Amino acid sequence: MSLRRTCGIGVTALTVCVTAALAATVAQPAAADDVQQPVFVDGMAQPVFSSNAQDWVVEELWVTSDVDSDGDGALDRVHVDVTRPAETEQGLDVPVVYEASPYYAGGNPITNHDVHHELYAPSRPGQGWPGAATWGRQGQTRRDVGPSVISQRYVSTWVPRGFAVVHAESLGSGASEGCPTSGGSNETAGAKAVVDWLNGRATAVDAGGDTVEADWTTGQVGMLGTSYNGTLPNAVASTGVEGLEAIVPVSAISSWYDYYRAEGMVRAPGGFQGEDTDVLAEYVYTRDDRDVCRPVIESLVEEQDRVTGDYSSFWAERDYLRDVEDVRAATLVAHGLQDWNVMTRHAAQWYQALKEQGVAHKVYWHQGGHGGMPPADVLNRWFTRYLYDVDNGVEDEPRALVEREDDRLVEYAEWPVPGSEPVAVGMRPLGGGATGDLALGRQRQGGPNYETFTDVPTLTMAELAAAPDPEHGLVYTSPVLTEPVHVSGTPVASVRVQLGQRAANLTVGLVDLAPDGSVTRVVTEGWRDPQNRRSLSTTQVVKPGTPYDLDVTMQASDYVFAPGHRIAAVVMQSEEDFTILPPAGNVLSLDTGSTVFRLPVVGGESALAGALG
Repeated sequence: MSLRRTCGIGVTALTVCVTAALAATVAQPAAADDVQQPVFVDGMAQPVFSSNAQDWVVEELWVTSDVDSDGDGALDRVHVDVTRPAETEQGLDVPVVYEASPYYAGGNPITNHDVHHELYAPSRPGQGWPGAATWGRQGQTRRDVGPSVISQRYVSTWVPRGFAVVHAESLGSGASEGCPTSGGSNETAGAKAVVDWLNGRATAVDAGGDTVEADWTTGQVGMLGTSYNGTLPNAVASTGVEGLEAIVPVSAISSWYDYYRAEGMVRAPGGFQGEDTDVLAEYVYTRDDRDVCRPVIESLVEEQDRVTGDYSSFWAERDYLRDVEDVRAATLVAHGLQDWNVMTRHAAQWYQALKEQGVAHKVYWHQGGHGGMPPADVLNRWFTRYLYDVDNGVEDEPRALVEREDDRLVEYAEWPVPGSEPVAVGMRPLGGGATGDLALGRQRQGGPNYETFTDVPTLTMAELAAAPDPEHGLVYTSPVLTEPVHVSGTPVASVRVQLGQRAANLTVGLVDLAPDGSVTRVVTEGWRDPQNRRSLSTTQVVKPGTPYDLDVTMQASDYVFAPGHRIAAVVMQSEEDFTILPPAGNVLSLDTGSTVFRLPVVGGESALAGALG
């Protein structure tokens, strides 16, 4: 049998224990009646196993994947640690809580792409752009986030409750082999290999080269994590791998295109202007060999295409929605309603696709930003149900848990909240004022009524809504609300625009205005490139002065506008926090009579009409 080492919590994953001496201390298997068994109360696993780290069994190993992403002629090996109750050495089999991450080993100093440049605008289809090969790498840098060790995250919560906890370093990071590719299929394969090993379908060795088998587990695995760590569960689940019974993706990506692009537009995640797949791969490329993956990372620069922003096979490889029909893992989605990094669209579209596939599902929306695990009891019940097969009734409970604006947790049968219906609101012309009016329905007044403004790429949506400037963006406000208005779902703006040149950014959004006119919250935003008006994968020439009809999908939301507040619809061009920032002066005209915002209002048109008075 392989030698396993038992180490204190202060020992790093790279420490080599004196395995020969420690092997003699491993207890021999005892009769099942003599071994502590899991205990469940109110459908939750209880901490009946030792919480003393010195009592746990800790292993370090490398799992062999089925990919060779660094091209060295050998299959990539994934660096893994395992922490499990001592009783697993005495015949007790336990399920696994598993987190994979490219971040355990910290990150490299990196430089983002320059976003201050002209927008791409071909004069005819297929024409190249002279600036395509001269992109700068200037701007913000990510902060190094930690020492080079595998995590102790989750062990104190789950090991005393009768679960093993497994951490794996993603390919190209830490002590794992292979190359980072920012969501590429090789990263999925690396993380999946650990699930395969836990189910006897992959091999692993320890630091001494001895084979290590997962003979202590039931093979039932639950993946969880936040951000990139939450994205990998989505990726692995999309393979349909046997043994992955549950996932909890928190602030997770469902399509990398929607992380770094927006409907044909090159767009940044909030707080990381100019970041892209090459930058992120460089950041997490922390394996010792700093040369072997250089060609792989350099290839990302061209394939990601920061010129046109078009959807391509590169992005399709990183689009887990394409394989959602293979997902079988019960999925508890968690996301912040003010997450401008991994935006709410990711959670909403993944959740909707899972519903349509009949996958066991639940969603937790909270009022915060990036991150935020579900409440501890919700998470415990989920893993207890799907990893220990305890019939605790979670599948019969309301599917949606939403933290309301006053911090209350409210359950709804499903999400979007039942009774939510799209309601069209239209724009009345500004008429020389700073703002125009929002009203129910399309506001046609004879022929086209264009309102024209020029781009100032130093504005955010919040700034424009707080201090309307019709020379540089358009703000339309509702009457003061007499009743709450509950928006639940994904708003869409259907706009008719003309451009004064061959390219322009288009940004739309909804803002909550307080009684004094200040911005309570930017509720949602959406972006679109008019050159991709017919297809995300094809750039088309824009003819200045020609009207184009575009649908702009905004970020999903679940928000209640309070009485006394006003709803503001905003139309602008560049948004300082998210879009490419060209020189000021681009011209865009909006036909107010042909433009509507469709808001998913709980109670439908009658509810919104009542609130508008």
